[in-house]
Amino acid sequence: MSEHMSERRDIEARMDRITLDVIGSALLSIAEEMGEVLIKSSYSSNIKERQDCSTAVFNLAGEVVAQAEHIPMHLGSLIMIVQEILKRYPIETLRDGDVFIGNDPYTGGSTHLPDITVASPVFHDGVPVGFVANIAHHADGSGRETRSIWDEGLRIPPIRIVEAGRLREDVMELLLLNFRLPRERRGDFRAQFAANRIGAERLTELLRRYGRDTCLAAMQELLAYGERKIRAALAAVPDGVYAFEDFMDDDGAGGPPVPIRVRIEVKGGEIALDFGGTGDQVPGDINVVYLALVATVYYALKALLDPTIPANGGFYRAIRVTAPERSIVNAHPPAPVAWRTQTCQRIADVVFGALAPALPARVIGATNGANSAWVFSGTDPRTGQYYVYLETIGGGSGARATKDGLDGVQVHITNTSNLPVECLEMEYPLLVEDYALVPGSGGDGAHRGGLGLRRTIRVLRGASTFLGTLDRGRFPPWGLFGGAAGGTGSLVLNTTTPLGSKIAGRQLCEGDAVTIVTPGAGGYGPPAQREPALMERDRREGKVSPGR
Repeated sequence: MSEHMSERRDIEARMDRITLDVIGSALLSIAEEMGEVLIKSSYSSNIKERQDCSTAVFNLAGEVVAQAEHIPMHLGSLIMIVQEILKRYPIETLRDGDVFIGNDPYTGGSTHLPDITVASPVFHDGVPVGFVANIAHHADGSGRETRSIWDEGLRIPPIRIVEAGRLREDVMELLLLNFRLPRERRGDFRAQFAANRIGAERLTELLRRYGRDTCLAAMQELLAYGERKIRAALAAVPDGVYAFEDFMDDDGAGGPPVPIRVRIEVKGGEIALDFGGTGDQVPGDINVVYLALVATVYYALKALLDPTIPANGGFYRAIRVTAPERSIVNAHPPAPVAWRTQTCQRIADVVFGALAPALPARVIGATNGANSAWVFSGTDPRTGQYYVYLETIGGGSGARATKDGLDGVQVHITNTSNLPVECLEMEYPLLVEDYALVPGSGGDGAHRGGLGLRRTIRVLRGASTFLGTLDRGRFPPWGLFGGAAGGTGSLVLNTTTPLGSKIAGRQLCEGDAVTIVTPGAGGYGPPAQREPALMERDRREGKVSPGR
């Protein structure tokens, strides 16, 4: 028996289920602690309040071994970063204390430019053993119209910003010169660096406690476990071909609707998703790069098949995703991608819709299906300081086979928190005049879809540049198995002027007010089957429009 085989058997003998679970839980705890450090150390309200960030631990091959439960969309921003770093920086050139940064969706650093990824190699006894990484959304844009990737900001390929523990001030200066809020950006970058430092420290402690070989073997076994879990879940899905289509309201630039189509084949413990027939990439900023497409697919399948599947690279192995080149779901440069989340929400919808016949007890009616959002930016005349307020607003969640949908929540690939009104009004020259659920926006059914939200913000001081974006203003969220569609979304200026579903660069004057109405969600089952007690509760709680 070779020395290597003997050592491997020793590791396997020690790798009992308890040890594997302890190490797996420790890796997830490391990712979660990194997230807490990032949130509590950051400067911007978008990260410290809305928690628009994610964290993960990788093996040396760049496979995710543990990801904190933050934002599903960020998986696409993280899954390629280590591999892209190693393409540019051979492993023998890495040093303890190095930090790499990137945000370019076309070189694997992110899925849109505001999401900036920071990754660090982790060393044990002078040898690299893995990576830790985090991503944070830097809300620094002006809300202007974008028609190419070059309009969207500074593109950063994966580059080294900290070398052996020493910050490269020239690189930092270059970055900060390209942001409107350099002090805030520097603070958020420092928080990201700190999160990686704590992640590296905790991973090193774990390696010391259990030994390098045992920990690396556990990582491989966790990946294998993820693969076994997804294949077991797929085995319970009837083999067959399932298809669905839905539409984006427009091309993001006032053009026609854009089809999103999927054909799903389940066979022999594997699943293949083909997005052939989906529309071409568009002039508006709702294009999706391939990494964002697969991140959305991974989320949707995990949610439907088995939420207990660990969020690691192992479960990806049973999934194949193909999409036409230069389509809206597999965009190529110079397609703009700033609000790719609008389309990713529709991708999730079509995956759910396609699998509804196979998994009727698990699939829900269409959610609000949008990443409804707005950006107000300008200079506060009272302080003389430039500000950028960005927030994504929740909507309805689809009705389930046994329960109503949830009201006013983030769905699918987004998972950010509400920005408290007190924080908003304290930091920005804005006033929240209305924030409420929208009666009647949930689709009727045996179980009712969730309600959308209405929010009105008035500009208190000075002028402001406005960007607003949502979808499902034209195509409402569909219901399932006889359930009715949910309500649509809209943007309105000063209560009377419709702004369309996507508006950028609109100049607001002091005193102007914008109202956003987010879509509701689809119902489940025939409305005639709704229990009378539930119908009475709907009327009592104001969930239906008057007269219904």
